[in-house]
Amino acid sequence: MLLLAALALSAADRLYLKDGTYQLTNQYEVKPDRVRYYSTERSEWEEIPLEMVDLDRTKAELAERKSQLDADVKAEAEERAAEREAARQVAALPAQPGAYFIRGDKTEAIKQAESKVVNNKRRSILKALSPIPIIMGKATLELDGEHAAFHITESKPEFYLRVSDYEQMEIVKLTPGKNTRIVERLMIAKFQDQKEVSEEVQAVPAFKKQEADLLFRIWPQSPLEPGEYAIIQYTPGKLDTQVWDFSVGKSDSSVPRRGERTPAIPPRSVPSDTSPPARVRSAQVWPVRFPIPKGA
Repeated sequence: MLLLAALALSAADRLYLKDGTYQLTNQYEVKPDRVRYYSTERSEWEEIPLEMVDLDRTKAELAERKSQLDADVKAEAEERAAEREAARQVAALPAQPGAYFIRGDKTEAIKQAESKVVNNKRRSILKALSPIPIIMGKATLELDGEHAAFHITESKPEFYLRVSDYEQMEIVKLTPGKNTRIVERLMIAKFQDQKEVSEEVQAVPAFKKQEADLLFRIWPQSPLEPGEYAIIQYTPGKLDTQVWDFSVGKSDSSVPRRGERTPAIPPRSVPSDTSPPARVRSAQVWPVRFPIPKGA
C-alpha cells in the first residue's frame, strides 16, 4: 500500500510514533514494512519500521487539521462574498443624506420623523421657530403616534446612514406614551448667561462601520425585541437630533400605522472612489428653533 500525504496547513506536520514521540515531516509514504518520510528538521528522506509508527493517530490529526483548513477556507469565502454584497449595496444607495434599509434586493428610504420638544411641567409643545427655549427644567423629545410607519420583521437589521457631516449616531429604543413615543429626555439648565442641555437616550449597543465618505452602516449587537426604535443623529448638548423611526416585530396588518411605507428606490451608480477621508471634520450643527412662550 502506498499513501502519499501532502500536509497543507504548515511546512511540517507530525508523524507520530507509538512511544509518544514524533518526527516533523511534510510528506510520507507507507511501505509494507516501513514508513519513508521527508524530515523537515534534517532536510532529507528517512525511513522507520512500520511497527514503530502510530498511523492511526497521525491520520486522525491530519484529518482534523484538514477539516479545520476546509472550515477556514469556507469562512473566508463567505466573508469575501459578504464584502462583495456590501459593496454592491453601497453602490446602490442614493446620494441624498438619510437613513436606508435593504429589503431583499430593494433599497428603501426611511422617512425622517417630525419630532417635537414637550415641556414636562406644562406639557406645552415648543415648536421649531426660535432658538432653544428659555423655559428651564425637564422636557422630552417626542414623536406623534404609537407606531412607526416603517416596519421590519428582522431582529438584527442593518441600516445605512448617509450624513451631510460627521455627528454622533445611535440606534435607540423609544419609550411608549399616550399616542406618542419618547425619543430622549432632556434637562435644560441655565448657568449665568449660557444654557446647557443634557440628553438621555436608551441607546441600543450597536456596531458602526464607515463604508464610504459620509456613509455609515449601523446594526445592533444583539437581536432587537419587538417594539419601537429609531436611528438618531445628533451633536450632544445642541438639541439638533434628527430621527428616523421604525418598528420591529411580526407583520401585523391590524396595527394602525402613520402613513404608508416609503416606496423602494431604484439602484444608483456611484463613483468607484469611496475611500474614507483622512481626517474627521468638525460636526455641522442643524439648530432647532423654538418660539418663546408668552410671559416667559
